[in-house]
Amino acid sequence: MVVRGLTAGEGARAVPRSPLRRPAHPAVVTVTLRIMLVAAAVCPCPPLLVPEVAAGAAPELDRAREACADALGVLAAARPGRLVVVGPAERDGRYAQGARGSFRGFGVDLDVRLGPGEGRAEAPEGALPASLAVAAWLLDRAERSVPVDGVAVAEPLDAERCISLGRDIAGAAERVALLVMGDASACRTLKAPGYLDDRAAGFDAEVARALAAVDIAALKALDAGLAGELLVSGRAPWQVLAGAAEEADLSGSLLYDDAPYGVGYLVATWS
Repeated sequence: MVVRGLTAGEGARAVPRSPLRRPAHPAVVTVTLRIMLVAAAVCPCPPLLVPEVAAGAAPELDRAREACADALGVLAAARPGRLVVVGPAERDGRYAQGARGSFRGFGVDLDVRLGPGEGRAEAPEGALPASLAVAAWLLDRAERSVPVDGVAVAEPLDAERCISLGRDIAGAAERVALLVMGDASACRTLKAPGYLDDRAAGFDAEVARALAAVDIAALKALDAGLAGELLVSGRAPWQVLAGAAEEADLSGSLLYDDAPYGVGYLVATWS
């Protein structure tokens, strides 16, 4: 965005012009306004966050749900002009406001929609992936009316492309907020989906520290190979966040850090 304004020499003493000389064209000062990310929330994305999916185990994630609700409140307080939801998926994709998703694949007859609108049942990009469906459920509970769209990030996407995507998202509107979905390692206990891996707790602790401290460099440096071995679904979305926040001056807060079912779940806000 370019603003043209003051001319060079404005406010200086007037100097009589010579009748034999043509006046010089005044120089134009160009000011570039950087468009920044105004806030971000990081939430886990297990379908178990949805009580209908968790069924009898629903109370075990009550604290995580409450933390997610608090994180969305921080986004609302920032009064963004657009909210972009970023989540992991099998393949990249973009989803317009009103795109639909479902938890039928998890045995529950429950449909969701990404933000307000009359999304088509058969959208060109298909149904929302699970991570964005969970985000849609969270947003529906929060009853926010800000314009929203979704970005699915393939989990193998390399760091540089994630960071570049984040920069593009942050520059797409004047006031952008991010809802970043993704889980930490799935190898924290013997009963975890990926069994116990001694490296998992340390990896998750470093991510939690980076989110709390808004350590963009640390998020950019996350080891994609190690993240894959530890079944970390949030690595790519977190690196998208790192790219989006490069020009922002935000402070962080870690609202939740636990590993029920042997999977690391983190909730954080940047504002």
